Amino acid sequence: MVLAVRWPALVLAVLALGATLWDGLDDRGTALAFGALVAVGELARWSGARERESAPLGAAGALAYALLGENAGHPTGHGALQVVAVVVAAALIGCVPHVARGREPTLDHLARRVLTVAFAAVCFQPLHNRGRLLEWGGPALALLLVALLVLTTLWDAVLAAASAHARTRWPFGPLLRDELRATLGIGSAVCATGVVMSLAVAVAGLWALPVFSLPLLLTQLSFRRYAAVRATYRQTIASLARATEIAGYTPAGHARRVAALSRAVGRELGLSESDLTVLEYAALMHDIGQLSLVDPVPSGATAALPPEEQRRIALLGGAVVRQTGVAAAVAVVVERQADPYREQPVPARIVRAVNAYEEFAREAGPSGPLAALEKLRLATARDYQPEVVESLARVLSRPGLTLPRAG
Repeated sequence: MVLAVRWPALVLAVLALGATLWDGLDDRGTALAFGALVAVGELARWSGARERESAPLGAAGALAYALLGENAGHPTGHGALQVVAVVVAAALIGCVPHVARGREPTLDHLARRVLTVAFAAVCFQPLHNRGRLLEWGGPALALLLVALLVLTTLWDAVLAAASAHARTRWPFGPLLRDELRATLGIGSAVCATGVVMSLAVAVAGLWALPVFSLPLLLTQLSFRRYAAVRATYRQTIASLARATEIAGYTPAGHARRVAALSRAVGRELGLSESDLTVLEYAALMHDIGQLSLVDPVPSGATAALPPEEQRRIALLGGAVVRQTGVAAAVAVVVERQADPYREQPVPARIVRAVNAYEEFAREAGPSGPLAALEKLRLATARDYQPEVVESLARVLSRPGLTLPRAG
């Protein structure tokens, strides 16, 4: 499935580079200017961030070149293949430091960039080079650019979701939904900036590029700071969750394993990105109510406790979470993880089932995973939602699943 996204991009890139080397560059100054912009954008890209677009300057510059029809009032002569060739060459140059440092996913990022730019260029450049846009006039050009903006944004969302699905095997539908939601933010802003940049170059020439690049660089800096704040926030929650391990109430690594597995099950069930974040934080802090107990539960195994005792610990945990300043939605999940599953929100159902699986598997020894799943299935009529248990089974059956180790 990964090759289904990468192979078309590779074939298109080789074809474009070969045709451009054979025919030579048209408007070399323009090609070099936009190539430099894309390369700088890729150099400034940061990896490991969860934001949808990690290189907004490179994306906007590539799209602007794909939609460029004039330079300071003079028609340009490059075609769609040259657009792809220039973007590929510039992106490869900009990605060299990232490849040298072993950062991922470089290949998926490049494939998505190539296919998105090719889509925009194929839709625009043939019409411009045949003079059709001049025949239609200004309003038609404006409408065409708006339509291309919408279509390119949707196409980019589909490619991003397909790449993520191929890489992680998460359901395609929820991934596409999250990508489409993201188009209301950075995705549409980058595409709109690319369109405006191409129009500005058509009127003012290449001097418009640095003018429109500065706001994108500042935006990228702001996103980096926001990502750093989110990472610090998550680390704070993870540190709070470790309090039960340090105090000896729960086994080492239990909260992290429950959080990782809960997020995977949430993905399988199609939860949105915001719900997954709440789920992950609640899973990290699901046992924090045990700190209020005078006598610790043996091995921290709450799944085998009477329902009344489970609810008491859950309510104590929710109260602790509220005192920490974490989002109220996280406290609600922690509080309701011991309720009858038909009355629980979906994140609480997931946390309850995954926590029980982790405890049952630990107690069962070598046959732990299979025995734990069987125990969960036998209790689906009363304690655990069947859909959650089956999603958990599918996640566990996938090869390559890695969970945090103890300690």
